[in-house]
Amino acid sequence: MSAKILIVDDEEIVIQSCLRILSDYSDVVDSVQDGQAALRKIDETQYDIVILDIMMPKMDGLEVLQQVKERHPDVDVIMMTGLSQIQTAVKAMKLGAFDYLSKPFDPDELKHVVDRALERRRLLQQNRDLKNEVSSKYRFENIIGSSPRMQAVYALIAKCAPTNSTVLITGESGSGKEMIARAIHFNSLRKDQPFVTVDCNTLSENLLESELFGHVKGSFTGAVANKRGMFDSANNGTLFLDEFGNIPLSTQAKLLRVIQEHEYRPVGSTVTQKTNVRLITATNKDLKAMVAEGTFREDLYYRINVFPIQAPALRERRDDIPALAFHFLRIFCNELEKPVAEISEGAMSLLINHDWPGNVRELENTMHRAVILCSDNIIRQAHLANIIDTSSRPDLEVPKTSEDLKRIKKIAREKSVEEVEKLFIQETLKRNASNVTRSAEETGMQRSNFQALMKKYNIRVRDTEFDPDETEPT
Repeated sequence: MSAKILIVDDEEIVIQSCLRILSDYSDVVDSVQDGQAALRKIDETQYDIVILDIMMPKMDGLEVLQQVKERHPDVDVIMMTGLSQIQTAVKAMKLGAFDYLSKPFDPDELKHVVDRALERRRLLQQNRDLKNEVSSKYRFENIIGSSPRMQAVYALIAKCAPTNSTVLITGESGSGKEMIARAIHFNSLRKDQPFVTVDCNTLSENLLESELFGHVKGSFTGAVANKRGMFDSANNGTLFLDEFGNIPLSTQAKLLRVIQEHEYRPVGSTVTQKTNVRLITATNKDLKAMVAEGTFREDLYYRINVFPIQAPALRERRDDIPALAFHFLRIFCNELEKPVAEISEGAMSLLINHDWPGNVRELENTMHRAVILCSDNIIRQAHLANIIDTSSRPDLEVPKTSEDLKRIKKIAREKSVEEVEKLFIQETLKRNASNVTRSAEETGMQRSNFQALMKKYNIRVRDTEFDPDETEPT
């Protein structure tokens, strides 16, 4: 890792020695001989590491260190000190120095401490890059979906994100509830703090309470050590409780206390802990109906339902399906290293008109399988067989407006024509033992036109049934 390094020492022999040792580390290794000159240099150049002597005239190293950390807190400062100044070096560490070296030091000692500083900087930058990547992923402009239903969701996210209000996200399984929760967090004032997810559907009552609140050693069989809970892990950040409708009544009572009092007790503990989390919950259940049935606490329902957001089902925002399909196509083409660039009109019609009971998650899985099956550069109807019902379904979508009617009629016509064309090619090939030339002659078509239709529907002669004793396929 290349770095910009500044050496600050009033002894020329020390500077020259450091320059020789660090010559391989960077093209930029500068030096100055007093503290004031060092501060001017650091203000002018963005250094990564400053190697700073403690004992210098005019301004000692501790004063320089304090000003550097105030003005440029990201700069790592390594102090150089004599053997009699160890206590001063320890004070420098408390003021923010990365480490110190006792004079005289050998080349390996200096290289080792610089290597550690560079590795720390690399890890911090990697962490910042990952945070930026995650944060940018959940910016509104990067979330797939421009339909009116999604625009309404974005408007609600924008309103609630800057607040600390509790949010309840409802919607069918796979409709993107966690995506909405993450968008709220990464557009909030807590975006640099943890976002912690708990799936309430996968844990038993006892394990769920331990997961949420933590436990103390010996509180139950298997509790061999103290354990932090998610309310602790998410402190100052956001806690997302998915499948919230599955939480047992006894745990609901404890959650109500956390929401009301901002405090809780770990399982088996008598000590109350404070928490400052922003709570977002999600469910695919009708909590209001559960309240009426007595399976969900009414007081908790009103506490979590401060700001409700409904995640629309994919069939309610069909306009977003093409963009989502191409989004997943790009992802899986990169992952599988396949050059699939297009989706045929027939295949897209199937995608748009499918009901998608599994919503976006089902569409993602469908595109993944289609890319695996695809052997050229276009996804066709055949690649969606056994995934989507490719039979004619005139009742798939009931039009609500004249424009809907025109669109659905057009799709129905296209589907009907494509189904007839596909059957026409398949049956002709079967009658002619998969001989393409004979099939084209029988139908009165040019061989090239017949082959074009075969390519359109991804039909290969090896996929058709024929008697091996008859003519070999062409």
